[in-house]
Amino acid sequence: MSEDKKPAAVHALDLPARTGSMYPEPYAAAVAGREKRALGNAFGLDQFGANLVRLPPGTASSQRHWHLLEDELIYVLEGELVLVTDAGEQVLGPGMVAGFKSGDRDGHHLVNRSDATATYLEVGSRRPGEVAEYPDIDLRIAWIDGEAHFVHKDTTSYKKISQ
Repeated sequence: MSEDKKPAAVHALDLPARTGSMYPEPYAAAVAGREKRALGNAFGLDQFGANLVRLPPGTASSQRHWHLLEDELIYVLEGELVLVTDAGEQVLGPGMVAGFKSGDRDGHHLVNRSDATATYLEVGSRRPGEVAEYPDIDLRIAWIDGEAHFVHKDTTSYKKISQ
């Protein structure tokens, strides 16, 4: 296979795992144990993102957030997760799916409150200029000079997000 040729298929667990998050402190601690494997990157896909995500007990998927431009879908493969939204909490198990429409200001995240690791598939669009809002904390993602940054709600910067 030539160096620029992408494989037709790979085993998901052979892909590199990213742990934790790029959140600034003190927000990073809640997701420190999260592990993501970027499935589509192995094939050069750039119109949507797909991640295989593992959440150990006591770990959250993210801080509660909503997207201005991106749709997001999750499908639970194993374990038990609690979906937290403005409407409250719902327990999700294997085979359950949840979707979040872009622009819907109902913040969401998943929390593993069980005693076993949970695994899910996360799919989202990759829209340029995406903005994410975090309704419970002083955090948002904004684009400054063409680069994504974590900023406070008053738009002062925490740090640039390396991509």
